[in-house]
Formats: sequence, structure tokens, C-alpha cells
Amino acid sequence: MVTVQLFAAAREAVGASTVSVASGALSDIVAGFESPVVDKCSFLVNGIAEEDRSRLLVDGDTLDVLPPFAGG
Repeated sequence: MVTVQLFAAAREAVGASTVSVASGALSDIVAGFESPVVDKCSFLVNGIAEEDRSRLLVDGDTLDVLPPFAGG
């Protein structure tokens, strides 16, 4: 299983701060949330930024889901 930690608007969209999902491609994990908010997020895999949605996540990985932030 992959541990998914959701922050701010992503947490609100999913209704949980942490969930466990089956291993698979980042794109499939994101699609599984069926949320336009999560789809627009940035991702960290084991603490490292990941832009390649074809990246395979395996059991024991942690995925952080970070929504877009605004500020000035």
C-alpha cells in the first residue's frame, strides 16, 4: 500500500488527511480521487518532487498531495 498524505484544499476535497491506496502509477492514484482539486496538485514521492505522472509507486512509498498555493 501507498500512504497518501493530503494537505489544505486537497484534504478538504477528499475528506481525509491520510489514506492508503494500492500501488500503481501516480496518474492512476490521482484519478482514483475523482477530484479536480487533486488533479491540479503538486506531488512529492518520498519527500521528492515528482512531475512524471507515469511514475510507479510501490508498497511503502509515501505520496504527499499539495494543492496550488497563492501568495504574494
